[in-house]
Amino acid sequence: MALLENKRILVTGVLTDASLAFAVAQRALDEGAEIVLSGAGRGLSLTRRTARKLPRQVDVLEIDVTEPSHVDAAAAELGQRWGRLDGLVHAIGFAPAQCLGGDILRAGWDDVSVALEVSAYSLKALVEPMLPLLRAAGSSSVVGLDFDARVAWPAYDWMGVAKAALESLSRYLARDLGRQGVRVNLVAAGPIRTMAAKSIPSFSAFEDTWGARAPLGWDVHDPEPVARACVALLSDLFPKTTGELVHVDGGVHAMGA
Repeated sequence: MALLENKRILVTGVLTDASLAFAVAQRALDEGAEIVLSGAGRGLSLTRRTARKLPRQVDVLEIDVTEPSHVDAAAAELGQRWGRLDGLVHAIGFAPAQCLGGDILRAGWDDVSVALEVSAYSLKALVEPMLPLLRAAGSSSVVGLDFDARVAWPAYDWMGVAKAALESLSRYLARDLGRQGVRVNLVAAGPIRTMAAKSIPSFSAFEDTWGARAPLGWDVHDPEPVARACVALLSDLFPKTTGELVHVDGGVHAMGA
């Protein structure tokens, strides 16, 4: 039996077929899941085009996580369609240009608040309206994509702060939702050459050196290891794992300088 047979999963954050979320969606379909994607704003049409590259036809819902009405409408649509939600993939992040680049003092609150809302608070904004559907599944899984925020990275600045907030929030959600049968975990991925990565100044420095530092090696063009970890967490293989940060980075997180 496939790992996600009969599972119904919402995957956010698919923009192009280079997106990590696309690899997760593709792997989930291969493992028997039924999925729906979400997109927002100017990227919605791009998400719809990208969805056609998946091995099976999937629908795309409009969900701007800064618009509560969008999430409420999506929850209502999924409730009518499925009646439950076995899995939710959070792959959403954004920071204005002022928040990146190597000078954390440069950005003001107007920009920082956007980074925190879209990249961290959005996990709560998604989960809360979807909670009745997640509970209805009996045992469900929320998986978020992360970039390890335990240290300060070159040029990452306020996005690093937002990721630290995301990590903390995932633990509190794990605490509060566990009794309701909902697991909440994050996958801290090594650098993958996505559109989002290209928007971060000096991110190529991670890409160029990561493989040499990783005991298991690392390929910035291969999202499959990250997708497999996400699918494992979405499956029933880890029924008692929550509040966890799973590193899929070739082992770099465990190494010194």
